[in-house]
Amino acid sequence: MSLRLGDVVPDFTAQTTEGPVRFHEWLGDSWGILFSHPKNFTPVCTTELGQVAHLKGEFDKRNVKVIGLSVDTLENHPQWVSDIADATGAQLNFPLIADSDKTVSGLYDLIHPNASDTATVRAVFIIGPDKKLKLTLTYPASTGRNFQEILRVLDSLQLTSQHSVATPADWKQGEDVIIVPSVSDAAAKEKFPEGWTTVKPYLRVVRQPGT
Repeated sequence: MSLRLGDVVPDFTAQTTEGPVRFHEWLGDSWGILFSHPKNFTPVCTTELGQVAHLKGEFDKRNVKVIGLSVDTLENHPQWVSDIADATGAQLNFPLIADSDKTVSGLYDLIHPNASDTATVRAVFIIGPDKKLKLTLTYPASTGRNFQEILRVLDSLQLTSQHSVATPADWKQGEDVIIVPSVSDAAAKEKFPEGWTTVKPYLRVVRQPGT
């Protein structure tokens, strides 16, 4: 199936390095990130898993659960986990799904025949507490994922889910935001009593709520 933004993501049960996981139940009321890898012992993915482990505290601060996926057997995972620790200095501190039968990969449309008919593409799914897909990114095998960008997107998604704002290009936490067009000036006066700057009638810049 092809997942679109706003879809409820498929539930599944899978074996992981931390035991069996029922995905929706495991997510609970948290935000979630599922990110996929073609197979174990791939060089770029080794660096990525180490980086995510280094950033675990940042995901925890944002109430985000992280889970990886590899189309390899559970028996192969411990050696890769050891390699990741040796190569990156980070001990894996989140579950890694063993998807050797490609069940989860099929549910999340991770097999792209024009890229590879035997391995998953390297995708990132950000999932809200409502179990709906908020963002998807797909990377080629040659380009490592930028997890600082993923943290930035999480900050934007969590902010805009609570307030009537959008974030501009290259926005970072603490910077000014945009009042969404669906909020009239009259309503904006109630929501943003400190005022805003009107760049264009449809582009109103305001201080980030809560800062």
